[in-house]
Amino acid sequence: MTQETALEILKTGANVFLTGEPGAGKTYVINQYIAWLEAAGLKVAVTASTGIAATHIGGLTIHSWSGIGARDTLTHYDLDQITTKEKLVKRIKKTQVLVIDEVSMLDGKLLDMVDVVCRTIRESKEAFGGMQVVCVGDFFQLPPVARAGEVSRYAFESRAWENLSPLTCYLTEQHRQEDELLLSLLGAIRRGEIEEEHYTLLGEQVAIAYADIEPTRLYTHNADVDAVNLAKLRELSGAVQNFTMTGHGNRVYQESLTRNCLSPAQLALKVEAMVMCTKNNFEAGYVNGTLARVVGFDNYDKYPIIETADKRRITVEPVTWEVVEHGRVLASIEQVPLRLAWAITVHKSQGMSLDAAEVDLSRAFVYGQGYVALSRVRALAGLKVLGVNPNALMVDSKIINQDVRFRSDSEAAEETFTALDRQELLGMHERFVKASGGKLPTATATAEAVSRVGKRLEGESTYEQTLQALKQAKSLGELAQMRNLAVTTILGHLEYLATADKLEKDLILPLLADFADNKKAKAAVYAAIATHGAEKLKPLYEATDGKYDYLLIRLLRVAYQLGI
Repeated sequence: MTQETALEILKTGANVFLTGEPGAGKTYVINQYIAWLEAAGLKVAVTASTGIAATHIGGLTIHSWSGIGARDTLTHYDLDQITTKEKLVKRIKKTQVLVIDEVSMLDGKLLDMVDVVCRTIRESKEAFGGMQVVCVGDFFQLPPVARAGEVSRYAFESRAWENLSPLTCYLTEQHRQEDELLLSLLGAIRRGEIEEEHYTLLGEQVAIAYADIEPTRLYTHNADVDAVNLAKLRELSGAVQNFTMTGHGNRVYQESLTRNCLSPAQLALKVEAMVMCTKNNFEAGYVNGTLARVVGFDNYDKYPIIETADKRRITVEPVTWEVVEHGRVLASIEQVPLRLAWAITVHKSQGMSLDAAEVDLSRAFVYGQGYVALSRVRALAGLKVLGVNPNALMVDSKIINQDVRFRSDSEAAEETFTALDRQELLGMHERFVKASGGKLPTATATAEAVSRVGKRLEGESTYEQTLQALKQAKSLGELAQMRNLAVTTILGHLEYLATADKLEKDLILPLLADFADNKKAKAAVYAAIATHGAEKLKPLYEATDGKYDYLLIRLLRVAYQLGI
């Protein structure tokens, strides 16, 4: 099924299982749909089965969203406790569409529990209380983690899945791998048709074909990853540059974002450090998984300058990760979107596209782990295999059989919907939106929403966010409030934007007008700058006899630099 057809089906309001091989575009489709829902005025809850996946998509874990938390059973007492939480009840009642990403890692028992909570709170016998549910994922990837002594169930084995009866949209396009041999290998693993030739092929992957790029080693345990990265960093000479994560909003959500962000709270870098980008930023020229080396730090903010495999040099500025619910930011963290990349766990690599990876398949693997490791790279030229276990390429036969059904169901759905008249399909979209209390969005409104969602998920530069907010703010205080940042931080952003020639004169004038006696202050501060220079604030403060506070002096210093 194409991405376009899947999107058209989603817009009808049907429950959907959106699946496909790694690189098929599942994330792209779901982001397009979320934007369309926001443009239509509908409330969408974006969740995921794990904290890392939730951080990638700017949402909550399904455990947190539903109020189930760490419970592995749901008693009548538990249900009573959950349904007395006012904020939780309001959240679930307002939600019209629930998205659950990385559903392959969600135990079927937990999906049943979420279904019960939703039906109870919404006082409806319909699956999940009647909201549209969109499950996203690929069951060939990492399975649910069972507690000791327990056997997990796949989500599609749950009663909730049966009640949802989702239409399957199986994406068949490929946007990651361009290597036919690699695609053939991955396809054979999915069909359970591994032959001797496939092991021979992996045995030939003894070196990375790209010059000047060291592959990222994929390990199964965090301890191995940390040991390798720290040892490699210590081997490098030169000074360490440290970058500290900052956060805003709900503290619990901040902690969750920090815990699951691929960039660490304390990021230590040196020149020649091997790094990986941890966010998509197409405008800046990198994506989640781009490998590079640190070649320097810029003169102004000391942000790292990286060089990618194709010799592009990029200054990497801080970006934000957010928890967003119904279009409102509940919490955010800000950090330089990099991590040391000599090593990473297979688990954390899920969802990434790596330029080059080194993997040891000789160790015992759970179902899906070998497949995830191999499917991270775009081509065999970027793959180095240290060893292969005879069981490393095995996948659960249950998944192979279920995948055949998923493909068949998807073909049937595609045949049905492509046979519909265009007007009939649009009518289905409109009925869904109106029944949910929204309004069918125009093409312009949808495009604007797509841009907003894209920037939110790509982690738009914090300076760019301030610049955009500045176009609407009428005062320095209002600007700080819009960005949920301290006024001093905002002034630092304005100083950077002015230095980088990204700030227009007209945008500063309303901020200056907000200060009393700004004309007198301007004359006095400008005279002080002419005498003492603009580098330090204290001489300017003393030269104006302390009449004007540091905030106004900093703002006037920006105005002076702009030639106002």
